[in-house]
Amino acid sequence: MSAAEGGLPGGPLSNRLLSLDVFRGLTIAGMILVNNPGSWAHIYGPLRHAEWHGWTPTDLIFPFFLFIVGVSITLALSRRAEAGGGRRDLYLKIARRALVIFCLGLVLSGFPFFDLSTIRIPGVLQRIAVCYFFAALIFLNTGWRAQAAITGALLLVYWALMTLVAAPGYAAGDLSMEGNLAAYLDRTLLAGHTWKPLYDPEGILSTMPAVATTLCGVLAGRLLRSEAAPAEKCAALFVAGVAGVVAGWAWNFWFPVNKPLWTSSYVLLTAGLALQLLALCYWLVDIHGRRRWAWPFVVFGTNALAVFFLSGIFARLLGLIKFTRDDGKQVSLHRAAYETLFASWADPVNASLMFAVCFVLFWLGLMALLYRRGIFIKV
Repeated sequence: MSAAEGGLPGGPLSNRLLSLDVFRGLTIAGMILVNNPGSWAHIYGPLRHAEWHGWTPTDLIFPFFLFIVGVSITLALSRRAEAGGGRRDLYLKIARRALVIFCLGLVLSGFPFFDLSTIRIPGVLQRIAVCYFFAALIFLNTGWRAQAAITGALLLVYWALMTLVAAPGYAAGDLSMEGNLAAYLDRTLLAGHTWKPLYDPEGILSTMPAVATTLCGVLAGRLLRSEAAPAEKCAALFVAGVAGVVAGWAWNFWFPVNKPLWTSSYVLLTAGLALQLLALCYWLVDIHGRRRWAWPFVVFGTNALAVFFLSGIFARLLGLIKFTRDDGKQVSLHRAAYETLFASWADPVNASLMFAVCFVLFWLGLMALLYRRGIFIKV
């Protein structure tokens, strides 16, 4: 844990880029919202993932978080390097942090039974750990030109593998759920340990372009640390974002935007949108000082890993705790709360949304207590 003083009214903040905390908090709040509906059968379309090709606002959340990880790598490791820390110590800290995050992901996957024969090995935190590890090493050992070249190479190599190399029994370029190369590798190498029998959206091969997403954030962080005037940085972020969106949408015609496959077009599109949202947060919060509206997102953003992990465990417990109703039917605490507090008076889709919103507000209240006491849980 760490604590720091100064910052927004009503709470502590360290001397850091506040707009990045706001962006991170927006992303985490969105992640909690879409992950915790009252009923998975009743969800508004924008709060669902696209079934396969295409995207919804929900499909922006995870790449936004990886992009933010990349920006944080540049800001944090640059400060440590300038403070005179040895390269070996930095490598050890990177490896330790990646390992802890990966293990937290495994805990979240296996909780509470931890059946090692079927535990899901890939996952959200696991992918964050791997992307953080490789992006941090690339950042420490290369300049911005090499980082841009590596990003482009990862996207091109992944496109070539997915469109030119055939999975056994399928045609080259087959991007269906079952026939794509990434799904075949996951079924072969992680049999019994994937999210779905056919594929895993955080699988092995698709982590390659996810590293590229993180490197896009690294490059954005370099821009934010440059000597340019704040307005120039903001404009450059936005223009680069427009270019990413246009390039991603154009590539979509040959390599469709697809979140489970993390296609190269998806990387460019989502990195472009992330750059634009970061530019907006930077313009509002750090340039113009409009911060009061952002307080809830700063609260989430300064304890992002903790709230994601703890809310995931809590949601699992809500589904596992059972009790018997008066009619003799056994229901989970989650379902009982949804039906009693929300579905009893609202239509199903709005009741489901209100449950999710209240879930977010519940965790905002808990994290606000930590924030006001200057407690930031870090690994």
